[in-house]
Amino acid sequence: MKKIICMIMSIMMVAMSGCQSSSAASLDYEQHYKTTGTAMKESALSDRWESKGSKVAVVSKKKAENEDYPDAKEVLLVNNTKNKVLVSQKVFDQAYPASTTKIMTAFLTLENLDLNKVVTIKHDITFPDGAAVAVHLKKGDKITVEALLNALIIMSANDAAVALGEEVSGDLTSFVKLMNKRAKELGATNTHFANPNGLHLANHYSTAYDLYLIFKEVAKHNEFFNIAGRSSSRIEYTGSKGQLKVYDMASTNQYIAGTYTLPSNVYMIGGKTGTTTQAGSCLILLTKNKDGEEFISVVLKGATKSALYHTMTDILSKEN
Repeated sequence: MKKIICMIMSIMMVAMSGCQSSSAASLDYEQHYKTTGTAMKESALSDRWESKGSKVAVVSKKKAENEDYPDAKEVLLVNNTKNKVLVSQKVFDQAYPASTTKIMTAFLTLENLDLNKVVTIKHDITFPDGAAVAVHLKKGDKITVEALLNALIIMSANDAAVALGEEVSGDLTSFVKLMNKRAKELGATNTHFANPNGLHLANHYSTAYDLYLIFKEVAKHNEFFNIAGRSSSRIEYTGSKGQLKVYDMASTNQYIAGTYTLPSNVYMIGGKTGTTTQAGSCLILLTKNKDGEEFISVVLKGATKSALYHTMTDILSKEN
């Protein structure tokens, strides 16, 4: 009996001791968290997140609601060297990106393919709209990735986008999934791609801010701007019967083409245009000022091509 009583008392003492130590531990943890919480949170951020998500320009929702540029839907100018927003208008509103979509297609191409790789076209690439810009690639044509990128970026060839997407992922469905996955990884959470070229689809949309995030990433690839800064290009490739095919193309960027003039002390590095009936006239640029600072500018849904370039010129003038 005495043994039983001793055992019961021992168990009660252990239980009481456990409660006391638990309470003490809780108090100690709260005090510990107050002093080291910030360090704990910072250590939880991986290098990958820091490289992808934390070194970007931030614009407040309030400032994003500005309506200073009536001839365009969305307008954004960011000092990419200092990660500072200089101009913002409706930059979180949903808009159709048109061929600025091809920035993501080019980006994934540069991440996954060698420029010298020869691509064999799997099928004739055609579109319901016969006016869609294209090189008119046919089944059996053999063309390098670099030539396809020239067609994609300089003349905005829609079939080049299809060919590159299929080469990267095997088929367009898989490539579109990769586009959306990569967009989310870059922080472009208000974007949904449905094709690699930007031909209009209701479920294919983005925002000026999301396109800035994507373009900021492609800006790390000099190969993109080696092409995007050119006024023209000539590509050569081989037809299915071994014949040489040659295609001459001119830039759709009207600053590079010479139709419009950049503001004083603003210098072009390169960019991408986009136009559809639903999207209006769109343009994304990387430029630099007299001090060598780089800037990313986005204008979506310009009322006309002229309105687009006049709006862009206005915001670019704020670089110096």
